[in-house]
Amino acid sequence: MAEGLDRLGWRTVTGRGPGAALAAIDDFPIEAAIIDLESGPDLVSLAKHLKAAAAPRHLPIIALGIPPLGEDRQGFDLILGHPVHPAQAVLRIESLVRTAIAEEEFELRRETFADRDKPLAPVEPSDQPYRILAIGEPAPQFLALSNTLKSFGVEVTGAFTAYTAFDYLHERPFDAVILWAGENRQEALSIASGLRRNTRLFHIPALLYLGAASEITPTEAFHKGVSDVAVHGTPEDETARRMIELARAHRYGEAVRGGLEKARSCGLMDVATGLFTRDLFAAHLARQAGAAVSRARPLSVAVLKIAEKPGLAQIRAGGWVDRAVPQIGSMIGRLVRAEDTAARLAPEVFALSLPATNEAQARAAAERIAAVISCTAFDAGDGKKPFVCDFDIGVAQVRGEEGAAKALERAAALALRPVAR
Repeated sequence: MAEGLDRLGWRTVTGRGPGAALAAIDDFPIEAAIIDLESGPDLVSLAKHLKAAAAPRHLPIIALGIPPLGEDRQGFDLILGHPVHPAQAVLRIESLVRTAIAEEEFELRRETFADRDKPLAPVEPSDQPYRILAIGEPAPQFLALSNTLKSFGVEVTGAFTAYTAFDYLHERPFDAVILWAGENRQEALSIASGLRRNTRLFHIPALLYLGAASEITPTEAFHKGVSDVAVHGTPEDETARRMIELARAHRYGEAVRGGLEKARSCGLMDVATGLFTRDLFAAHLARQAGAAVSRARPLSVAVLKIAEKPGLAQIRAGGWVDRAVPQIGSMIGRLVRAEDTAARLAPEVFALSLPATNEAQARAAAERIAAVISCTAFDAGDGKKPFVCDFDIGVAQVRGEEGAAKALERAAALALRPVAR
């Protein structure tokens, strides 16, 4: 698995024992740790020591083995059953690392808002039973798995078709999805791909349950976005425990992202756009820059200014640009990740801070946002042709100890530089 992770772009280092593992945490900016549950005793304690050694960086820890049902699993962010395919591991690592970055950002926002007497409640995932959607025809093996899940206290909803499944997914929240790869094997993979193409459903984990005569390989399934695969003959008890683990990790990640979203209703935001105000953004960015140094993570900022173009001055004079700004700001707020911070710096100038993001990645994110908004037509009034907004973009990565203000100045200078159009 380590060799496979290396091939897929995640460099690995192997600690042969607890001491070597802790030394690796000290020597490298480790993104995640993987522990084999058969490698020794008291591994929950080891997981806690690894997390403490990585602090203030949040370190997700994945365990390999049969997931328990008791408190022993609480030292790990996720437990995956053997064997683990490298592509499967990459999907889970990426998801857990993103949740860790969101956790770090939530801590910073709590500090920033507490300074302004607007405390945020800590993240507390719901303690309600896990809700899992089972998609596929009611084959005996599939029904047996559903019954096993119910015996563990899970609420299972059945959907026989993809249409019914997506209706359910849009009507109510689920913690995970099971896909039965029986007669309609390609339909199961199509549903998995559909989940990954939907921004609202993107994070929901999906376990593919293979029948006896399935022609789908695990490699094909993982590249379609499936989170785990249960092959024919795997005991229902083990598959159910793996399913619950995926649901547990997903629910926690959703709780963290939900906490970040709730920050927007704290009463400190720009009234027109719902984004951070200039002063709030400046204070928070300074805190982010300090945390980026201590956590050895990159931090980038982007500035987006509505670009001058022929005819825009007349539209602006009529007040139509001002009327479009609240919608533009709202779109920016929806297009950024939960852990990113979007602000309105001036009437037609917006800014983003992107934690754990280098300059190239930040530029790609800013250009993606600008491209989406530039496809939107805004009212120009008096029967005139609607207008579209383009953006001048400036991006900068915070360099070492330079501080956030300097990086923001560099990004703003690039965005405000006149560009011939």
